Amino acid sequence: MEFEFSTKVKELQKRVSAFMDEHIYPNEGRYHQELSAGNYWPEVIEELKPKARVAGLWNLFLPQSELGAGLTNLEYAPLCEIMGRVLWSPEVFNCSAPDTGNMEVLTRYGSPEIQKQWLTPLLAGKIRSCFAMTEPAVASSDATNIQSSIVRDGDHYVINGRKWFSSGAPDPRCKVFIFMGKTDPENADKHKQQSMIVVPMETPGVSVVRSLPVFGFPGAPDVTGETLFENVRVPLGNMLLGEGRGFEIAQGRLGPGRIHHCMRVIGVAERALEAMCKRTRSRVAFGKPISEQTVTLERIAESRIMIDQARLLVLRAAWMMDTVGNKVARKEIAMIKVAAPNMACRVIDWAIQAHGGGGITDDFGLALAYANARLLRIADGPDEVHRNQIGKLELAKYK
Repeated sequence: MEFEFSTKVKELQKRVSAFMDEHIYPNEGRYHQELSAGNYWPEVIEELKPKARVAGLWNLFLPQSELGAGLTNLEYAPLCEIMGRVLWSPEVFNCSAPDTGNMEVLTRYGSPEIQKQWLTPLLAGKIRSCFAMTEPAVASSDATNIQSSIVRDGDHYVINGRKWFSSGAPDPRCKVFIFMGKTDPENADKHKQQSMIVVPMETPGVSVVRSLPVFGFPGAPDVTGETLFENVRVPLGNMLLGEGRGFEIAQGRLGPGRIHHCMRVIGVAERALEAMCKRTRSRVAFGKPISEQTVTLERIAESRIMIDQARLLVLRAAWMMDTVGNKVARKEIAMIKVAAPNMACRVIDWAIQAHGGGGITDDFGLALAYANARLLRIADGPDEVHRNQIGKLELAKYK
């Protein structure tokens, strides 16, 4: 693997960093003011989107696609990390979950009609979308447990089910779901029972039951919801790729989604380390700066080591996705999905400790950052599932 970024990537790093300096960091206060006032979809984001588009920093995430910047996963990684330094900034660049994953799915598997109706406005940032997979009534860490039904009825499918942690569903800009359910519950192959289908938000029978706060925050940063689908009818043409191919789509979607989350959370951890260093240098306890206390030096050193380790793992996984594909790189993807959020939780926790009582307030953004990092140990597959997969793949070498 080549660790030196290309001239193109270095230039994009400079441009994204400059945009963050000019537009994102100065607006963090305004964002949180709007959020505190009850606007969970702050207007500042919509105001900044045209600036990112004019700057040519739009849809950077689509790998090797003429619809995006044409970047590989490895080329996108350092840009995603920069954007991830502020939890809400990826949306400004139209590079936020769940839209990134949904756009990749529609790019790969959507019919021309579906792409025109939904992909085009998503790429333009005119609407947002939702991915509805997890269910409250079953252990969704095993996706074969999902019970929502998709039943063919003439020239339509009828959908019934209850989902939760449906990313983006409560957002008034959300106009379309990608929904996972069972079309063939009796199939002997459990991985061919599931399908994915496109469901317009305004279809009769679709309702958002409630928003789901994360550690008391309205979203971290995306607002998720519990959603109900009651006898929802959509045309046959809304089926993606074909009946029974939901798991195939999920693996294609979740691989890039997982690596994007890991890239962003490294940016969060970097910023937490910066905050820890600045805070401990500015505070004196027991006759000397907190930064000179041995325990602080150890935590700063460990943070630096863990962040760099996680970054190297992520870059290697991205490189493998580009060179040998997501399936071959599944162990590396699983490894970073465990390593990066756990690393971030530890670093942010130390940063909170360094800030004392202030660390657990909203004043420094660390509590929200921790909530987001902790959520990622469950989202896109819990740590336990990824560890089981890693262990099995490792043991397979010794058959």
